[in-house]
Formats: sequence, structure tokens, C-alpha cells
Amino acid sequence: MNAFSPPETAWSPDQLEAQLRAIGAERYHDKHPFHVLLHDGGLSRGQVQAWALNRFEYQRCIPLKDAALLARIEAPDLRRVWRQRIIDHDGDGADDGGIARWLRLTDELGLDRELVESGRGLLPGTRFAVQAYVHFVRERSLLEAIASSLTELFAPTIISQRISSMLANYDFVSSDALSYFNQRLFQAPQDASFALNYVKCHARTPQQQFDAIQALQFKCDILWSQLDALYLAYVDPGLIPPGAFHPSEARDERVRLWRH
Repeated sequence: MNAFSPPETAWSPDQLEAQLRAIGAERYHDKHPFHVLLHDGGLSRGQVQAWALNRFEYQRCIPLKDAALLARIEAPDLRRVWRQRIIDHDGDGADDGGIARWLRLTDELGLDRELVESGRGLLPGTRFAVQAYVHFVRERSLLEAIASSLTELFAPTIISQRISSMLANYDFVSSDALSYFNQRLFQAPQDASFALNYVKCHARTPQQQFDAIQALQFKCDILWSQLDALYLAYVDPGLIPPGAFHPSEARDERVRLWRH
């Protein structure tokens, strides 16, 4: 397939799935240098803090993205399935759900919770990438919005590796702090299976299939660009933007902002 135009004839559902999975093999962010450093134990505690703080913005906005998608679904049976994603992240109470579990990680890393939740220490690249994803889901077709979630097809392997490698390489991280990932080992495959079946069923024309492919590529780009921002700020060349979290200023397990 030409990367910039639809296929000449529609693929079968299985051929479409193969095309979607090929995107993960080529573009998923497990190949990014920052991700490799994270899993290989090549980051300092401050760099892991920066990753957890910036990644929280993505976690925080997942329910916002799913709520925008849910509001556009007219079929009750589909709404019932999709709304579970919001519950998975928001939980049924303040101390439940994926967002609360991510905050346990940032707490254990010594990040001030108010700083994390406020977003004041975010990298500009993180903020722009996450908002671009929310806008994409809100503005594009329902098929494209659902197809963009299919990065979850590639998540279980990376999640299991993350748990084992972080526990092995970072003595400042506990299994309890990584409870978010333990939960996603079960949630992500269920979410991905439903979304994949939806896309295979509803992407029937060459244009629809091309739109689904492009949507998944866009989501991979969003995840990759978040790691680009982290690498440039905290690894090489290490140019931290004004107002962003600065690991060297962590004191007594509390984190401050760097200001000119």
C-alpha cells in the first residue's frame, strides 16, 4: 500500500489486521531510545521521575478522550462496553482506578502530588501531544477514533517487560508502585480485542481501511513524540524548558520547579 493513499481494493478483515499489527512492529514506542533506557536501567531516579510526571498527563486525559468518544456513540451496546474504559481509569472512588494507581507511583518516586496533578511541571511537548490526541478523537470519525486506540494491541508485552525490568533495575521502585501496569496486563488485551473486532467489521472500503491505518499511525506518533520530548529535555542534549520539572532541584523527596 502507498503510505499516502488507500489500497486499490479492500483487504479482507484478516489482511487489515495484519496491516494494523505491522504498524506496531514498525512504529510502537518500545523502540524509542528513552524507552530502551527506561527498561534497561539506564535512567537516573530524576529521569524516571520526569517520565512518571509527564506520563501522568497522558493517563489523566485518557478518560477525557474516552468520554468524548462515548458521547458520539449512538448504539447502547457499544456505549456499555466503551464506558468501562472510563471506569477502569477513573475508578469507582478516589483511591481506585488507573489514575489513582499512577499517583501511587509518582508518590513513591518522591514527586509532590500537587505538582503532578496540576501539570505545572510538564514539558510543552507532552502537553501538545496529549491534547492533539484528545482533539483527534473528538473531531475525527468514530472509526478513526476507535482505531487510534489499537496501540493496546502491542501493550501487554511491553507492560510485562516494564514490570520485571523496573523491579530489577531500580531499587527505588516497588511492586506496589507498579500496580497500574499489573492491572493493565488484563485490561489492555480486552480493550484491544473489542476495538480490533470493531475496526475489522466497520472498515470495509479502501478509504475506511486507509483511515484506520492512518489513525493508528497517528497514535503511535503521539506516543513517540512524548518520548522525544523527554529524551531531548532529560537525556540529550538535556535542555529542560523553562517552567518544566528539573530533577536536580529535588530536595527531601519534594520536587520544585525550575524558574529563570
